[in-house]
Amino acid sequence: MKIISTFYDNMRGICARGANFLFSIVFLLHAHTAFADSHQSFTAWQAELRTEALSKGISADTFDTAFVGVAPIARVLELDRSQPEFTLTLDSYLNKVVSATRVKRARQKLVEHRAILKEVSEKFGVQPRFIVALWGIETNFGQHTGGFSVIAALSTLAYDGRRSAYFRKELLNALQIIEEGHIKSGDMKGSWAGAMGQSQFMPSSFLSYAFDYNGDGRRDIWQTQHDVFASIANYLSSVGWRDDLTWGRRVFVPDTIDGKKLSDAKTKKTMNEWRALGLKNADGEALPKRNLTSRLVVPSRNDGKAYIAYANYDNILKWNRSNFFAIAVGTLADMIEQAE
Repeated sequence: MKIISTFYDNMRGICARGANFLFSIVFLLHAHTAFADSHQSFTAWQAELRTEALSKGISADTFDTAFVGVAPIARVLELDRSQPEFTLTLDSYLNKVVSATRVKRARQKLVEHRAILKEVSEKFGVQPRFIVALWGIETNFGQHTGGFSVIAALSTLAYDGRRSAYFRKELLNALQIIEEGHIKSGDMKGSWAGAMGQSQFMPSSFLSYAFDYNGDGRRDIWQTQHDVFASIANYLSSVGWRDDLTWGRRVFVPDTIDGKKLSDAKTKKTMNEWRALGLKNADGEALPKRNLTSRLVVPSRNDGKAYIAYANYDNILKWNRSNFFAIAVGTLADMIEQAE
């Protein structure tokens, strides 16, 4: 800590242009100090992990190959520590995530992969437009899957003291995936937090939901399109997806009721009950006659928007517990459907 203090004092007079550089240096020194003060050496930690992994059925060869050249990654820690506060409004989020370009590409991808998507949809009971919407929002249709070594990223976070128990389990799960032969450790790439492939599954989700649709013995969410689509559909199906429902719809909420209060309480009502309270479709038309049970969703920073959400909305939330994310998936799926 004395080194950091002295360094900071010597650099106190630098110009504003260099401030970001100073912050980065100080951050890295703090990160290194935190590792040194809070943990045994990485080598000793890795040796203990190896013993645990072998006890869980991971072979010595799998473990040793996976850890060749692995060391804590400062950039992973920096990203973990400095995740920006989410301040976007719903409109700005939707404009970014459900852009005109993404809608156009989603429609093209639906046509391009129509045959595969039809097969997968019939097997798992998930509409193709929702599979494509999730694929598009998670990785821009497989373009942005992350460039970090999953083993190195998870090792960094497991060795770090902040959420080590969670990431240690995910690291052991990643080793099991390699042990089972689904991918080689050198090819196991993903986000800084360990989310992998075109579906961005964490290792635990991979083990539970990834699906070998083409029957080659590997669940390949990185390169095999059949497996990518089937894995997304299997996840949704497994958490209770209903293909006789959509996700929800934007609605008008009259001033006579406290929509935000009902939203926060997750109050469920039938469509007839919502209609009696004065709710309408956002375009002013009456709500659907099908008397489904739903709940009102009025997210924070909502730009005046409110939604009626069906059971499938909550199934999307099981994938990602963000109202903005779930609304974006549903909105993109609706825009895909408009072209069908």
